[in-house]
Amino acid sequence: MNETVIDCQNMETIYSKSLKRPILNGVNCQIRRGEFVVLLGLNGAGKSTLLRSLVGLVPVIKGNIRIDGVVMNSQTLPKIRRKIGMLFQGGGLIPQLSAVENVLCGRLGIRKPWETLFGFPQKDQYLAMELLQEMGLQEHSYQKTSLLSGGQQQRVAIARALIQSPQILLADEPITGLDVMAAKQVMETLLHLTELGITVVTVLHDLGMAMEYAQRAIVIDDGCIIYDGSPDNLPVQFAQLNQAVYK
Repeated sequence: MNETVIDCQNMETIYSKSLKRPILNGVNCQIRRGEFVVLLGLNGAGKSTLLRSLVGLVPVIKGNIRIDGVVMNSQTLPKIRRKIGMLFQGGGLIPQLSAVENVLCGRLGIRKPWETLFGFPQKDQYLAMELLQEMGLQEHSYQKTSLLSGGQQQRVAIARALIQSPQILLADEPITGLDVMAAKQVMETLLHLTELGITVVTVLHDLGMAMEYAQRAIVIDDGCIIYDGSPDNLPVQFAQLNQAVYK
């Protein structure tokens, strides 16, 4: 699929008070429908800032972002957000609620308040259970998420994002703190979503996982994109980054 769904044009975000400069500066990139893109870089480079700007959580002060052809601004943001699912670092689940209740929380932005006053409609409940089954978590549907493993919690968070029927899924370090097996399960789940036409953009620190699963890698340094291409070239890019840091 070659259709562009994310288009950043000469984008700058809010200024860093400590550094007195934009956190992101002159970012240009286009991401296609169904693409799996990994954002990498050293700590503080601007990876998470770029990810959050794509859903309007970080204001853009120059340039623009187009989502599915629509320029993001205060008027279009509510409509744009309905096309985007977000996985926050750590999952962002409500530990006291069960897995299925957490998934259903993803429908709160879609349903009118009166529609959920006495519980979610039955078709929402069916969809939540179906998504948990697809995540391999059907037997854990009614368990509190605080009792699930880290990998299971992340898959619940993915199901919660998918119940919004997003065109784009943004994931901020979704495998941090997971063991290798759980991390691979999460990455394989995200990769599978691209086969359904969902665009996935994720921040990672694990170079090996990026090289194994990403279709495309974007490396950010000091608020600028310094590499955009095949994950196969990442070792060279990071070797150059480390040399620059330690000079």
